[in-house]
Order: sequence, then C-alpha cells, then structure tokens
Amino acid sequence: MTPPSVNRRSFLRGTLATGVAGAASAASAAPQQHGAIPPTPAFHGIHQAGIADPPRPGTRTIVAAYDMIAENPAELADLLRTLTDTARALTTGGPAPAVGISAPPADSGLLGPDAPAAGLTVTVGVGASLFDDRYGLADRRPAALHAMRGFPNDNLRPKYCHGDLSLQVSAPDSDTVVHALRAITRATRGAMQPRWRMDGFVSPPRPSGTPRNLMGFKDGIANPDPPEYDRLVWAGETEPAWAAGGTYQVIRLIRMLVEFWDRVDITEQENMFGRSRCDGAPLDGDHEQDRPNYATDPEGSVIPLNSHIRLANPRTPQTADSRILRRSFNYDRGMDTVGDLDQGLIFLCYQRNPIDQFETVQRRLIDEPLTDYISPFGGGYFFILPGVRDDHDYYGRALLR
Repeated sequence: MTPPSVNRRSFLRGTLATGVAGAASAASAAPQQHGAIPPTPAFHGIHQAGIADPPRPGTRTIVAAYDMIAENPAELADLLRTLTDTARALTTGGPAPAVGISAPPADSGLLGPDAPAAGLTVTVGVGASLFDDRYGLADRRPAALHAMRGFPNDNLRPKYCHGDLSLQVSAPDSDTVVHALRAITRATRGAMQPRWRMDGFVSPPRPSGTPRNLMGFKDGIANPDPPEYDRLVWAGETEPAWAAGGTYQVIRLIRMLVEFWDRVDITEQENMFGRSRCDGAPLDGDHEQDRPNYATDPEGSVIPLNSHIRLANPRTPQTADSRILRRSFNYDRGMDTVGDLDQGLIFLCYQRNPIDQFETVQRRLIDEPLTDYISPFGGGYFFILPGVRDDHDYYGRALLR
C-alpha cells in the first residue's frame, strides 16, 4: 500500500501526467516490427475489446485480479479514469512524453522509444465485492453478479479467487503484455493492489483449425456464432441501465494433472472428451466442425453419455440458452514444490447470465470422468464493464454517476 504520507489522488494524477497516458496525444503510426502482427482492435466502442474478437494463435495474455484500496468514491473514479487513459494510450501506441533529466523515464522502454500498439487489447471487469458499502454502489450491482461458487470437484485456494476488479491484457508478443502490465501498475499504484495473476498463451493450430489445450485436444470448437451474441453474451434488459454493452466474465484457473493424463490410453482420452484427439471431430463425425448427432446414439455407444462435449452442450432446445462463449488460454508455471509439472488452463467464458449459463453447464459436468485429471483452484466472477465510447468516456463512468 502507498505510505500514509502520500495522497492517493495526487499520486494517480501525477503518474498519469508523466506516464504513458501522455503518449495518446503524441501517438504516431508506429511501424510494425513483425508483419504477422494484426491491427489493434478499436479501443472505443459499445463493447470492450478482447471478447467478441477471438484471440489469434500465438496470443499471450496476463489475467489478473485486484483489490481496491481507493478510500472513497472520488478516488475510485480517479482510478478508473487513469486506468482508461493508460489503456487508451497503450492500445494507440507512440512515444512516451518527455520528462526532465532528473525525473524517471515516463515509460519502461520495453518496446523501445516509440512503442507500437502491437495488437494489444485491454479488458476490465468488476467483481461482486466492489458493490459493498465502501463506494456506495450496492444498489447498482449487476443482477446476476455474485462471488464465484465452489463446485463438488473444485479445490479452490482463497489466494487465487475473487477480486474487486479483473484485468486482462493480451497481445501477440510477451513483451507487449508485460509492458502493458508495467504501465498499468505504475499508473494505478496507490488505488488498487494485485490479488492474483496468471500468464497464458494460445497455441498455434496443430496442424490447422482450433488451437489445442495442454491435454492435446482442440478447445473451443463449438462456440456460439456472432449473430447469437445479443441473446447469449451481452447484458440483457434485466440489468441496470448503466450495464448496457457489458457482459459477465467467468474465470476458472484449472490445473491439468498432465503427468497422470499422459498415462491414459488414447481411446479412453477420446471417450472422456467425446472427440478425436487427432482432428477434433466428434466421435461420430469426420471434421472438427461436424455437429454430433446424439439422437442416433441414444445409449452413448459412440459418444459416451458422460463425455465432456455431451454433458457440456447436449444440443437440445432445452439447453440452447445455456451456451457460453469460451476464450481460454493455456498456462505453464514450471514445477510445483514436489517437482510435478504445473500446467493447465485459464478458462475464460462470457455470457448474459452466469447462473443460467456457466453454472448450469458446470452442474451437468459434476463428476464427469475428466474430473480425475483436472483440479480447478481459482478464478472469479466479474462483470465486464461497457465499452469506452469516446475520448471523454472512461471505464465505469455510467456506473459511478
């Protein structure tokens, strides 16, 4: 925490004045160092970037949660303005503002003197705990936002759960996301402090199609199509007016017991998922995008009744509204204290209502065969704030009115 002698609001304003936010006005069309880097998604809009646009193969991400230490609503508003201006500058790119010779540099310099936007996206959400009595927001809490529930097969660790605010920074290169995290940390110090953090990546297609998770199976094949987002993803009419354009984010940190998994024969692995490991096709199909035909296999002789894909998405009219938009990343944290590989999935999904969608799916998955090979240990539920509409807007502006 900032020492008591430091005024938090002054600190935030001072950091903003000398930090990367000044780059927004001085931004130039920074040259792309790598021809494969995609254009950076527009920062301004009805929705935040990083949700509707799927992560490209090779994308790196940092997903983190923070606790607020801003002391009052005015400080919270200052924080969100600062966070917005910093994110806008980072996703615009350009040189950092000049500072005096005795002052520390305005930017870390990780991306050079003229930092490119480099495909960076920044996505910000708020947790249920932000709507307590600290900031007078209790009556503005999104209708379905609550602390993440534990499920029977979980092994949740408190230090990796929940948070007042969620932050995700994603880009094609690791130095771009590290640079963004450094800049945001510097700009917001004194008003929020880290609670937990996970670094992740999206694997390239092997050999084509949907990327694979660290169990070797393609992950995220059956996502809803964009025309379905208004019905399944974006906040609906039951939410407070300020929430229009937002969505619910569920984060689940899932360790995969890969050494145990690697000793399972391929037929059993495929039966647990319900898909071919080679090409991602359902076990009754030939291609990953083939729709499994459960009606012709009522006893599960081809795709087992307790397979992951059959439980998660039964493809019935009754379960159509519980579908979720998955945007997951792999992680590798080296080894644990006993020398086992610490690898797994940063499961991210977006939906109109986590109770009706994520939790409904999760209840169907209780005691599925895969639970012997995975251990969910953290994460949280967050409401992704509406997009920043223009240069005068900021994250959560309508919430704080």
